[in-house]
Amino acid sequence: MCLIYSALLTVGLLAATPYWLLEMLRQGKYQKGLAQRLGQVPRSVRNPQGRSIWVHAVSVGEVLAVSELIGKLRVEFPQHRILISTTTDTGQSLASRRFGAENVFYFPLDFSIAMRRYLAALRPDLVVIAETEFWPNFLRIAHDSGAQVAVVNARISDRSLPGYRRWREVLRPVLRNISLFMAQTAEDARRLIEIGALEDRVVVGGNLKFDFVLPPAPQILGQLRSSLAKSGAGPVLVCGSTVDGEETLLGETFKQVLWQHHSAVMLLAPRHPERFSQVANFLQDANVKFWRRTQWGGSPLNGTVLLVDSIGELANLYALADLAIVGGSFVPLGGHNILEPAQHGVPFIVGPHTENFRDIVGLFCSCDAVRVVSAIDLPKVVLHLLGSKDERQDLGQRARHTLQSQQGATAFTLQKLKRLLSSREQGAHTA
Repeated sequence: MCLIYSALLTVGLLAATPYWLLEMLRQGKYQKGLAQRLGQVPRSVRNPQGRSIWVHAVSVGEVLAVSELIGKLRVEFPQHRILISTTTDTGQSLASRRFGAENVFYFPLDFSIAMRRYLAALRPDLVVIAETEFWPNFLRIAHDSGAQVAVVNARISDRSLPGYRRWREVLRPVLRNISLFMAQTAEDARRLIEIGALEDRVVVGGNLKFDFVLPPAPQILGQLRSSLAKSGAGPVLVCGSTVDGEETLLGETFKQVLWQHHSAVMLLAPRHPERFSQVANFLQDANVKFWRRTQWGGSPLNGTVLLVDSIGELANLYALADLAIVGGSFVPLGGHNILEPAQHGVPFIVGPHTENFRDIVGLFCSCDAVRVVSAIDLPKVVLHLLGSKDERQDLGQRARHTLQSQQGATAFTLQKLKRLLSSREQGAHTA
């Protein structure tokens, strides 16, 4: 089965190579860390004499989710070096800033030879995987190396469940290499067991994202706050993690806002950096006044859009919002993280497509702490909320209280990982 999987992976890689090359030439994607992805272990993370814990977090969302856990692992296991891998460039950038570039690397392609090189170089006692990254060769070789393997903040989305069910007979032996699953919810735990995880290895641990700690505030936050106050600009709309197909809707909504609030400001933060120029071109073609954040020098923002063409600042920029709109939810892509505006006590709106965050959004709905709005109704709801300060404040306070009521998953997860690592050490002594 491993040989068949590796052969299929090779065929898939070869078939996708023309697309990757084209994306490299057009948008510069996949160039960073290419050697690492192909199995070259960077010298900075080689750990031949020490002990290590390998944490894998795919992208920005996963890095943010495990940030507090990594901090606690560093304190709890000072004799271990904590090494973090990511898949995306944005995740790599954020992880490097938070944990030091010398501790961060790109996750290799799931070929046996690449995985063996990394596991031989890092020699981790514990491998911690954020959410659901079931790479067969990685899991098998990590387990065979003697490392304990844990999946934290585990979830099975509505979109991925049918595929996992279809392949569960193949997936079942892969999941046997994992010693512990920390599921976000009871439903996620049930789904994990359904697709092949051993029941006695699955624990409901809560959602680490509720324990999210804001990064240090960037300098731009203070500059924007000062500029908005001096010029009397506002109200401020922060539209975060937007995707293709949403900027047109948001641009039209902002034009309607300007009819009633002439000094309104929109901060528009596209989800993917490669779309920054595309969104800038759209705003220009739509005759919307805008500044690119990287080119803004402090000019008044009254009646304009600030295009946030930077990485890692959105979580703090939500603090400026009178009202936030979380993207990825007005087109069928499953939505994005709503906890960042909630942490600031900012009222926020999402669209109807929030399948990737079904439990979180469901919780906030049950507490009347979010507005779920269709694309057609978005302008009307935005104008209503901007015209009702008390309703906005109440909505934001309920959002903050809802988030705070769910915190604690990090401490619980840490205790489980301590036991797992302890059991490994006891087994090693016994052997």
